[in-house]
Formats: sequence, C-alpha cells, structure tokens
Amino acid sequence: MADIELHRVHGLGLKAARAAAERMAEHLGRKFDLKGDWEGNVLRFERPGVAGSLAISDQELRLSVALGFLLKAMKASIEKSVEHELDSLFKEAAPRRPAGVKRAGAKPGKPAASRKKGR
Repeated sequence: MADIELHRVHGLGLKAARAAAERMAEHLGRKFDLKGDWEGNVLRFERPGVAGSLAISDQELRLSVALGFLLKAMKASIEKSVEHELDSLFKEAAPRRPAGVKRAGAKPGKPAASRKKGR
C-alpha cells in the first residue's frame, strides 16, 4: 500500500513529460539517494526504506511511494518535497480551460470579486 500517492494532469505531451520526470528523478535521486530504472513509461525507484513508481502518459502522471517504518515519521516532509518538485516541473504545463469556460461552481452574473458578501 502506498503512503504517498500523487496525480497531476499536464499538457506537455509524452516526450516532454518524460524529460521533466527525468529531471525530477535526478534531483530527488540526489536528495534522497534513490536509484531507478524506466520500464516503458514507468519509472520504478527504490532505496532501503523507499519503493515507488512514477507513471507518465501524454496527459498525466501518477506517483506512488511506499515508505518503510522509519521513514513514515518523515512522510509529511518527503511528500512536501515531492509535491514541490512536481509542481515546479509540471505546473506551467497544466491544461488551461478554453476561453469562455468557467470553473466548476462559478455562478453566473457578476464576477466573484465584485459580489457583495452575504448574497
């Protein structure tokens, strides 16, 4: 069972997403002493106390990490580091809403910034 599971949608395409994943794996590999190998579009990585995979497609990525007993105490800081890395590499590539498409839950009428409280 994974202790950390993250999912991101991106607009990079497969080749650029894999290159970004390589950069992330290299940085996190140095930081956490991880070793990994690609199996198709899935990067499997491990070290004592950590095992996981990063699956890449042309539109999304899924990260799954299992932590050993001793590292579970550091789960929050590890997850924060990984999320920061993912967001910095894939944030700009998130698919954008087409013009005129409102975010879910937006109410018609005045823009949110001009609505008065209590209405």
